[in-house]
Amino acid sequence: MEFGSYETLLVEQEDQALIVTINRPEVLNALAGAVVEDLWALTDKLATMGQDGNWPVRALIITGAGEKAFVAGADIVEMNGMEAAQGEAYSRRMQEVTLRLEALPVPVIAAVNGFALGGGCELAMACDMIYASKNAKFGQPEVNLGLVPGFGGSVRLTQRVGIGMARELIYTGRAIKAEEAYRIGLVNALFDDPAALLAGAKALAAELAGKSPVAIASCKRLLDASATMTTAQGCDLEATAFHDAFETADKAEGVRAFIAKEKPTFPGR
Repeated sequence: MEFGSYETLLVEQEDQALIVTINRPEVLNALAGAVVEDLWALTDKLATMGQDGNWPVRALIITGAGEKAFVAGADIVEMNGMEAAQGEAYSRRMQEVTLRLEALPVPVIAAVNGFALGGGCELAMACDMIYASKNAKFGQPEVNLGLVPGFGGSVRLTQRVGIGMARELIYTGRAIKAEEAYRIGLVNALFDDPAALLAGAKALAAELAGKSPVAIASCKRLLDASATMTTAQGCDLEATAFHDAFETADKAEGVRAFIAKEKPTFPGR
């Protein structure tokens, strides 16, 4: 399957996972406009490749090249030359990327080694799960530059760690170590080194590949929608999704295999 070629991204399919590496290690993988445009082009291509079981991969892993950073943040040197309207356009373009990642029907895993600050933290939070090496650091340091989070940080950090902790991290702009990020629920799992981190992300992708892709896509939509719903509204949407699941071939195969004490082979429809 052809996923395109990009100036700042390495894109490789490994088994049923697509591994996307932001490849600007000389500037700690900072999100310059060229990176944002490459990410936009990739997510645009992925959005047109089909849904649920028609997808060529069952998971997406996003990571950064080099030993020092996942993504250190926005490109501050480039931002220095921007007018206000250009800054807003930069913000909105990267927000489109993060919203597209959330809308993909497959799980997206951030494999974070080193710095994930500002835009890097925001990119990681747009993924379904964040795996991190023990040398990772997270933060929203925009206030130190007289700025505010621009790529969704004020929304997603609150959703992940709660309003109180989000206020503290955004108001102070301080970076936290991986252990602290794990303790407050920002990170799902910790690994000793980059090799173990990537292996762990691949292992999770392989585990998820064995599940029903239709069910995972539906669960992802439910969880994303529930963030802005009341409990009653969320339960109503869940009941509708439960109804729809009964009409899928994946449900029929899953129940058949369970009764037969066999491993299911989900057709993805």
